[in-house]
Amino acid sequence: MKELFLKMRDAIACGKDTVLCTIIASSGSAPRGSGAKMAVFADGSTCGTIGGGAVEHESIGLAQQALSERAAFTHGFHLAPNQVADIGMICGGQVVVQFQFFAGGDAQALSLLSHIAALFGREKDTWLVTKLVDGAAACTGIYEKGAGLLYLNDVPEEAVLPLLRPRAVLQKEEQGRAGYYVEPLTRAEIVYVFGGGHVSAELVPLLAHVGFSVAVYEDRAEFGNAERFPDAVRIIRAPFEEAGTRISITPDDAIVIMTRGHQGDFVVLEQMLRTQAGYIGVIGSRHKIAATNRRLIEAGIPETALGRIHTPIGLDIGAETPAEIAISIAAELIAHRAQSLKEAL
Repeated sequence: MKELFLKMRDAIACGKDTVLCTIIASSGSAPRGSGAKMAVFADGSTCGTIGGGAVEHESIGLAQQALSERAAFTHGFHLAPNQVADIGMICGGQVVVQFQFFAGGDAQALSLLSHIAALFGREKDTWLVTKLVDGAAACTGIYEKGAGLLYLNDVPEEAVLPLLRPRAVLQKEEQGRAGYYVEPLTRAEIVYVFGGGHVSAELVPLLAHVGFSVAVYEDRAEFGNAERFPDAVRIIRAPFEEAGTRISITPDDAIVIMTRGHQGDFVVLEQMLRTQAGYIGVIGSRHKIAATNRRLIEAGIPETALGRIHTPIGLDIGAETPAEIAISIAAELIAHRAQSLKEAL
């Protein structure tokens, strides 16, 4: 995604017009592919994808039309079964693609695109906000947690706040209410998974798929590497005893502890309880919890702090296999994220 915005910025800086194609809806609600993007440039080249196949092919032609007319519009496609699979949707219907024109040399567009590209890797909660007029993209800006609404001077912030969610939201225009398309851009939180065992191998790609940035902390090379965890944004390979000094934890971050043994879990947990982590979960039985709590108190952790620990980790869905346990943990983290976002806004 960062590469797409950088290429758009560079093209516009060179005076070249660009059209951004974005899937914004399907049959009136956001599909799994919502937010997929493709930039189409004046020379016919593209960056990114909206699923390939016939929809993408037709969209390139429509983007050329938008370039020629210097116009913004949306277009609905009625999907055949194979096109549904291309875009990543579950069932058929109509997918809506938004075509947004950016003029070459436009100073506002250059500033916006540069700002967007700079957000990646900064671990902030941000959303891309597009105001719709007559169903088409009129202007785009950013909502940045702590800084508010940027690049959209004529948009009241209170109109956007209810639309800031973990997934894309399309609010259609109604009488007396403007339309907006709002989608998450970057996230502040990192989920730190301690231990690279079987459950972690199932959990990390699952969390990445639902929009979390995940870091894996392991002390063994064979269980803590990019080949085993290609979806992780970071691999930290170091002794568990050094976790408190190796990483900086913020209140936005989540901790998932499942090392290869009780001692490793305890060593990490004792350190993480001294941080401001927003979520701390530990795998294990209720018998293990009681014993661990006694040791934590002996180590100087206040008894009141023990209530921060989610253990046994995950929602109680009767999970038994590593994959099932991973699903239960992911579900609990999704619920925690949604509640945290609601409280923050």
